[in-house]
Amino acid sequence: MFNLRVPLPARDEVFLMNTLTDAQLVVSRDVADVLDRCVANSNPIGGYRREEWEAFKTLADNGFLVASREVDRRNLDAYLDEVKSDTSELNVTLLTTLQCNFACDYCFQGDHGDYNKHAERMSLETALRVGDWIERELDRVHPEKLVLTFFGGEPLLNLPVMYELADRMWHATQARDIPIFVNIITNGLLLTPDVVDRMLPYGLNGIKVTLDGDKDAHNRMRPLRGGQGTFDRIVENIRKVAGRCRIAIGGNFDETSVDSYPALLDFLSAQEFADKLVKVNFKPVVRTEAKPKGFIPLIPVGGKNANTHLNGSCMTSAGAGSGTSTCDNCDFVDDKMAWLREETKRHGFTTPDGVHNGPCHVHKQHAHTIGPDGSLYACPGFTGQLAMSTGHIDDRKDSWRQSSREKFDRLAPWSDCGDCAFIPVCAGGCVASSQSQLGDMNLPTCHKRSFESAVIALAHDAASAA
Repeated sequence: MFNLRVPLPARDEVFLMNTLTDAQLVVSRDVADVLDRCVANSNPIGGYRREEWEAFKTLADNGFLVASREVDRRNLDAYLDEVKSDTSELNVTLLTTLQCNFACDYCFQGDHGDYNKHAERMSLETALRVGDWIERELDRVHPEKLVLTFFGGEPLLNLPVMYELADRMWHATQARDIPIFVNIITNGLLLTPDVVDRMLPYGLNGIKVTLDGDKDAHNRMRPLRGGQGTFDRIVENIRKVAGRCRIAIGGNFDETSVDSYPALLDFLSAQEFADKLVKVNFKPVVRTEAKPKGFIPLIPVGGKNANTHLNGSCMTSAGAGSGTSTCDNCDFVDDKMAWLREETKRHGFTTPDGVHNGPCHVHKQHAHTIGPDGSLYACPGFTGQLAMSTGHIDDRKDSWRQSSREKFDRLAPWSDCGDCAFIPVCAGGCVASSQSQLGDMNLPTCHKRSFESAVIALAHDAASAA
């Protein structure tokens, strides 16, 4: 059920991948033929030459062959249960504030109208209670590590809270003899060497900075309220901190900005800090407002109008500043994501392979997002929607939070995905996106086309390395 293959005709070989076991093999065509014989034969054991039997055992040992479809499904259930209950890490994303100093037109947050007058900001008193809650979770879960991510809004607008919690969690993990990994997701405008130097002793692992295309595109997409550009200042800030800590570059594209990304990559590769960028990755903006005329609306998997060309909503991090933001045409997104992935690699930057995308934190019991008021959420994409809160740092027993928690515990959007080989790495798509666009977080959305192009690229990379 989870086997994928990509022919490599120039080598007369085949790339095999099993998405459940993550086994990846470049094999001769006759080994792939053994796999085909097993699929065609209801009793495949027997009748093999010695070398074929060795191939059979290799395929079985790597999960390409199982006793039955039912075994495959049981293995999938066991894998997803393991993902859900995994205690290897306690992962906490903390929103220090919902305020932002940018006025990105695709974001519900940011300096629009009087939003920042009312947007929540975590107090130091709440931060102390957050620290209490995290320590209780450390003692309850006994994880092997703590991953703490500061997010927003713009997290650097509330440095006292960030410093307080980073300091406290460093001492808490030291006392329990486990490592801590601290990450910051920021627009980069307030990023300084002082901030980095202050955070380094607390286990700073990396900082992600967003650039939405080349200078012109970025300044249009991510301006200040008065329309002033931010690109040059952000780049200068990156230049000052590169080498002090790990820096990743992210970006949010739409149909108006995507073609500017090669110019951004050209620019980044020419900078003296290029070799210090640990990852470069671009995602689509997600728009839920009315679609302009001429664009194709999103279609869910299994919907009455679904077909092989319209793949549903965007596989994006709905919490990464995109809020009311989804693509208008999913073929456009799938094609552009594949194109940008290859462009990024061509420029010499490390980027995700596009296959190993999940399951995401929403499916993990020990991954939490904490809003500025102390409310708990299953992922950043739901922050601020109190009806979607799954708990509170004060352990309040609100019935509506408990009801929400139970809904997330029962999540299984992949149950409508049939025999799709990508279930182990997709789990039915982005839950926050399904909820915001389709009104049902258990309704799966699909980017199979994007996954397939990523597997083809992975196959050719594996063949080149073989």
